[in-house]
Amino acid sequence: MNKSALRRTLSATAVAGGTAALMMAGIAGASAHVSVDPNKTAANSYALLTFGVPHGCGTSGTTKVAINLPEELTDATPTVNANWTVEKVTENLTEPRKLADGTSITKRTSQIVYTAKAPLDPHMRDALVLSVKLPDAAGKTIYFPTYQTCETGNTDWIEIPKDGQSEDDLKSPAPAISITPAAAEGDHHAATAVSTEQASAVTSDDGSQARSWAGLVAGIAGLGLGGAAFFRSRAAKPAVAKADSSK
Repeated sequence: MNKSALRRTLSATAVAGGTAALMMAGIAGASAHVSVDPNKTAANSYALLTFGVPHGCGTSGTTKVAINLPEELTDATPTVNANWTVEKVTENLTEPRKLADGTSITKRTSQIVYTAKAPLDPHMRDALVLSVKLPDAAGKTIYFPTYQTCETGNTDWIEIPKDGQSEDDLKSPAPAISITPAAAEGDHHAATAVSTEQASAVTSDDGSQARSWAGLVAGIAGLGLGGAAFFRSRAAKPAVAKADSSK
């Protein structure tokens, strides 16, 4: 293998490795906030909302996570998580609210509180899942202010961007999802909303994080191809020498 080909192979391998490293750094950055990742966002549909808790308060473990439900929601059903106990907090409405089925309610679930059975290690993450009926409000973004309590200290993920303000400008943005138009009859696949971590995920485990992992896999594949090309070139060299000696 001549020096020029070797340099090209090593250069391609270095670029692929650098890309993989940058994607890993991006994934780490995306996991900085408590975020929410819905499995669907279609208006007037049921959805599972996964709240990712990526870290504690500095070096202190998380002991409680309280998720406020936006005014547009009247209830939520928590998914059992063996690491936490969970309770619903209700509030009385100032006036009865009529639901889509024609019934009226005088109170609603305003908050879901998860309490850790043992503090969540600050270097570990967990996911808390709620089942909710999304409002019939296509085009609207709804927010879930979340309060994270730790053994020492706390972090309030409650900031909501003002008109014209980007979530990137916020230090502790509230988890949020954007409601999309209702799915057409017979269409059971709704688009996944972008996580508030821009992206997470738990999160975070959101769509952008999945794309980051896909890119990372591509980067690693590039490393493998570069290495394979190098060894194939090395293996081919003795064969060329043998052919020359037979002349």
